[in-house]
Amino acid sequence: MHLFKRKKKEKSFCEKVLENESAYDVTTKEESLHFLIAFFGDLRPPKNEQHLADARMKDMILFLEAHPSFVSRLQQAILVQLINTRLEGAFTESGIPVSSGFWDELMGKLKHKMLPREQDTNDFVYVLDRVFYRKNDHVWIEAIRRATWISFFELLQFTLQAKDPRLTEHLIDALTVLSFQVANNGLEKEIAGYIAPIHPIQENPFLLQSRLLHELQQEKNDPYHIREVVNRLKLVLFEIENEILHIREHQDQRGTSIRQSYLLLILTARIERMQILLDTIDNDDHFDIGRFVDLFKLLVRNENLKNSIRQFISQGVGYIAYQIAEHKGQKGGKYITTTRRDYLNMLVSAMWGGLIICFVAIVKNILSKLHYAYFWQGFWYSVNYSAGFVLIDQTGSTLATKQPAFTANAVAVSLDSKKSLGQPDLQSMAFTVAKVIRSQTASFVGNLIIVFPGTYLLAWAYHQIIGRKLVSGEAAFRLLQEQHPFQSLSLLYACNTGVFLFLSGIIAGYVQNKIRFSNIAGRLAHHPGLYGSTSAQKRGWWAGFIEKNAGAYAGNISLGFFLGMAANVGKIFGVPFDIRHITISSGNMAIGVYGLGIRAVPGHYLLTVFLGVLGIGFFNFLVSFSLAFFVAVKSRGIQLRRYPELIRIIIRHFFKKPLSFIVPPRGAGQQ
Repeated sequence: MHLFKRKKKEKSFCEKVLENESAYDVTTKEESLHFLIAFFGDLRPPKNEQHLADARMKDMILFLEAHPSFVSRLQQAILVQLINTRLEGAFTESGIPVSSGFWDELMGKLKHKMLPREQDTNDFVYVLDRVFYRKNDHVWIEAIRRATWISFFELLQFTLQAKDPRLTEHLIDALTVLSFQVANNGLEKEIAGYIAPIHPIQENPFLLQSRLLHELQQEKNDPYHIREVVNRLKLVLFEIENEILHIREHQDQRGTSIRQSYLLLILTARIERMQILLDTIDNDDHFDIGRFVDLFKLLVRNENLKNSIRQFISQGVGYIAYQIAEHKGQKGGKYITTTRRDYLNMLVSAMWGGLIICFVAIVKNILSKLHYAYFWQGFWYSVNYSAGFVLIDQTGSTLATKQPAFTANAVAVSLDSKKSLGQPDLQSMAFTVAKVIRSQTASFVGNLIIVFPGTYLLAWAYHQIIGRKLVSGEAAFRLLQEQHPFQSLSLLYACNTGVFLFLSGIIAGYVQNKIRFSNIAGRLAHHPGLYGSTSAQKRGWWAGFIEKNAGAYAGNISLGFFLGMAANVGKIFGVPFDIRHITISSGNMAIGVYGLGIRAVPGHYLLTVFLGVLGIGFFNFLVSFSLAFFVAVKSRGIQLRRYPELIRIIIRHFFKKPLSFIVPPRGAGQQ
């Protein structure tokens, strides 16, 4: 067993105990604590071998099976700690925020990060902190498979059954605190106002569980009655879990908030711990060790990360991010083509979007001739961009660079741990990736085949009407140079655009979610101040329009201001900061070529600039898609390392059907 391979003169703690058991007594609380610290110290892998934690635990199980006397000593050490410490803190506080709101808890964590709380040596949480004292202990604890942990606790015959009266009192006290907290959470308006309608003959399950617990306390000396009440209480907790599920399932229609997500997170944790405690005190000789293992790993993780601001924020806003991603994922479906008819429709839609961008590019260059202060120049650029993006959205046209922020979320649905049971169909996801790439290609092609000739034609029309070119000479050459991949920072600026495209998608999702959760449309339709001036029909129309379009308007306007203000913010602060957007860059290229004269531009230089425009589009897509996909998988609890074969499957699919990444297969409706 490699677990005990050490230097020649150094013996493991387990070996020392076997050699002289009398020297390692576990009858007192302090002695048993030192025993547990040393035992798990033997089990703890070196920092660079944490991937071997599961193998070390299996070796330890083999060792324990061969030495029953050591098992008895380990059992006693654990029992002494359970009986002589308070368990309430571990069950009711560890990993569960104690403040009533997200921001209160965040401020509390900031305070305790600078000056940690004083620990109570009589609290079981103190035992956890002493035994698993390293801040990365949760890493190797979680690296051990669940089945291996179950085997370990089964070997210890660890059922946590409440045979000792003192242990029973601790467990019931913890259960009482959790019950009151669950009832209080259930009466919060963010929960009570969103649960399924309760019929008159029903009782609110959040209140019913509290009443049943009071009944359990009154009859705690009657084993038969305890089992009866516990079974009823478990059914009520199951109802509460269904209420939580009901709220989450309807968040895509009703939206959510950080506070609601925070309360649901807390409720779920408290219900889970109440289930474990009820499983302990029901005296039915059945104990779910798997559930206990999950709690054990969670407690160690919580104690290691209890002052982690990053962990708390990630956990607290996870469901908000999920709902934003969900909104974008639903919209992303319309950007993914399956059939050749869909593909043709995408191409035509992108061509209309390209036509609108032609006018945006011309107007932007006209505005550049007006000598405003940097801020106001950026403001009018932003208004121009915003108007163009809103017009594209309202006409049902397509802008290629807006797709990645939405299609990334649609792709992530294939791996969604909240929506799919078991192993995701990775082959199906490869088909989805192929659909996304060919849809993106169609929109890029549709935009570009209109933007360049269309803008060139508009630049010619401007020349004929006004009598002079829109740009000429050095200004025209600068428009080409700004798209050149080597003579400018265009590819870096394209990455900035990718970030802004991603952020505008987040803003669109957030606003749409907020509109739904706050019922803005319903409140506007019944606004008392509008009764005298507008009809019910007109109020209803405005309410429906806002509910349907507010998110899209917010996303498009924010993107317009991101792109319009970027260069001028860079000028204000004297830093090289700008954006490059493939369709606008294509329009600028066309204006520059017309300004210089197409015959005056060397062919190789023109080709290089064109390739630079394509490079701009590539980085627009790559950055926007990557950021959106990262948020989507994180908010859904997806760990990509679980699917190492994913990239291989996509590459295999590409070599098998390369054309499916460019155009839909003939007669195929699914690939």
